[in-house]
Amino acid sequence: MVGLPTGGNPMTNELRKDQISRIMAFLRHHPRAYVGDEAACQRFLAGVLWIVHTGAQWRELPAQYGQWNSVYKRFSRWCAAGIWTDMLAYFADDPDLEGLIVDSSIVRAHPCAAGASKKTVGRPPKR
Repeated sequence: MVGLPTGGNPMTNELRKDQISRIMAFLRHHPRAYVGDEAACQRFLAGVLWIVHTGAQWRELPAQYGQWNSVYKRFSRWCAAGIWTDMLAYFADDPDLEGLIVDSSIVRAHPCAAGASKKTVGRPPKR
């Protein structure tokens, strides 16, 4: 599949084909999830995992995952519909899909959240 990593590393956004097929089966049977084109849905999932694992802003999403705003809107709709919560509950005890379960040991904080100083080179200090 073009643009979709399939290495299966739990510490990245890469999913193996068997993991993708199990997630897609769950989504197809979920009453509030719209899958539509499976390839586009898989790119969306990989994009969300990329955002979650890198801690990047949505605007920094690589183009291979789709337009950042479209990915964000779908992510937001799925949050409001409880799809992510249902997916977490469904796959919580599955060791093959532990890469989907995101906690503070996986998510990288943005540098400013960690107390990094802002760049002020060439600017006068604020008063």
